Amino acid sequence: MREFTARFATEAEIAAWDEHVTASPGGGNLLQSASFASVKAKHGWKPLYLVHEGTTIINGEPAPFASYNLVLEKAVPALGKIWYMIKGPGVNSVEEIPAILEANEEFIQRGKLGVFAVKIEPDIIANDEINAYMAKSGLVKSWNIQPNDSTAILATDKSEEDVLKSLSSRGRNAVRRSLREGCKVERVELTDENMKKMYALMDTVGQGNAKVHLRSYDYYRDFWTSFANVGQGRLYFTYEDGEPSVGAYVINYGDKGTYKDGGSKPRRKQYGDSHQVQWTALTDLMKEHGIVSYDFCGTPPKDQLKNKDHHHYGLGLFKTSFTKDVIDYVGVWDQVISPVKYKAWNTSVEKVMRQLWVRKTGQPFY
Repeated sequence: MREFTARFATEAEIAAWDEHVTASPGGGNLLQSASFASVKAKHGWKPLYLVHEGTTIINGEPAPFASYNLVLEKAVPALGKIWYMIKGPGVNSVEEIPAILEANEEFIQRGKLGVFAVKIEPDIIANDEINAYMAKSGLVKSWNIQPNDSTAILATDKSEEDVLKSLSSRGRNAVRRSLREGCKVERVELTDENMKKMYALMDTVGQGNAKVHLRSYDYYRDFWTSFANVGQGRLYFTYEDGEPSVGAYVINYGDKGTYKDGGSKPRRKQYGDSHQVQWTALTDLMKEHGIVSYDFCGTPPKDQLKNKDHHHYGLGLFKTSFTKDVIDYVGVWDQVISPVKYKAWNTSVEKVMRQLWVRKTGQPFY
């Protein structure tokens, strides 16, 4: 029997937050990190630090359970509060979700926290059976928020040579040819000048046709510097005619690497330069941080990879040249605490709040 309780983390636990998150089931996600919490605190959300603990079942035997999860809270006029458990909860399997939900509701009700719904977003791989289990648990499927709810992941728990061999022939040839032709990639300092150049490259990714909707420069500056300041983020450039032509910002979190942001100039002359930037970044993370996987952070869903009309088609084509291992996660599901308030939120209030937030800030709501 799986039985969990929920509580807020202590000050000591918050001070060592990343250690607790990366030790949680699933190894954590960079969007649950202390750095990301600090960014969202500057951009309209209140970060809360939630701990689920108790007893679970692993291989048929009782086992201790502890999962540390970042919650983003926002007040909603007349309704109360919405919680977004971003990329969480960290669980060993979908069978632990009902116990998480029970702990959430008991904690919210006992503490009179005024929360009418909790959005959860666990990194559980989706299929028909899993989705049915989530729905049977009382959850309501919502629209997916994060770009890597479908994503390509490269296994990096092997030698550099073996990782290179695991790439598709197109990706492997691009890496090797760019090296032969002298493509040089540099890890650069996170100066304001370099960050502004990176931001400009992001606006022209995919020959300028990738339909990427950027947040403000201030948001990216806060994000990049927050992760870099604790040794988790780094920026790479390759150059043409003395100016950056391809850029990538990558993150190491626990034993995972992530290609968080990228950009490139249209109509470049160097063959394979984008591949070489990725190869340099991910092999650096392998050598320096021992990452066992590298998330390319966003592709079309598996069944849409060949759909040329999908807005991520070009990005998917590039990323799947490194790995064909495309994963669809379950995405966002809503735990309804107050049915009446949730109905109002789901039918109209959320849409209005998102529109007002965009008008006020020019930024996405979530």
